[in-house]
Amino acid sequence: MTNIDLPASTRVWIYQSNRTFNGSELPQLKEQVNSFAKSWASHNRQLRAHGDVLYGRFLVLMVDESNAGASGCSIDSSVHFMQQLEQEYGIDLFDRMTFAWKDGEEVKTASSNEFPNLYRSGTITDSTLVFDNLVKTKGELEEKWLKPLNESWHRRFV
Repeated sequence: MTNIDLPASTRVWIYQSNRTFNGSELPQLKEQVNSFAKSWASHNRQLRAHGDVLYGRFLVLMVDESNAGASGCSIDSSVHFMQQLEQEYGIDLFDRMTFAWKDGEEVKTASSNEFPNLYRSGTITDSTLVFDNLVKTKGELEEKWLKPLNESWHRRFV
């Protein structure tokens, strides 16, 4: 994802699935997301965009707005696309109160209500790597998407 030829200022949207996609779903889903990005337009102008699925769980759309920016209508079309994927795959992509973290190579999730209990029990700690899906640019995605809990806004929930 980060080796694509888009500047660090490229705008990013991250949609976290409530489950990991299985091996048979993943190739098709990656193709759908990439295909949407390639055809994404704003006011009939092709956007310089890229789409991917990371860690088998995060759908990522990127737009280099240096030549043509994502308009309200084009953003609406991306949301509609994500809603279609939700129906097709039986997933939830819009629950912003479910947090994800890395446990070894595995991505785990918990609701914001469960998060404090996991912290108290030691399941997650200040050094646990959490995913900050609120990053706004490709540069932030590369450098700040995955960060220790004690450096993240998630910290206020524990």
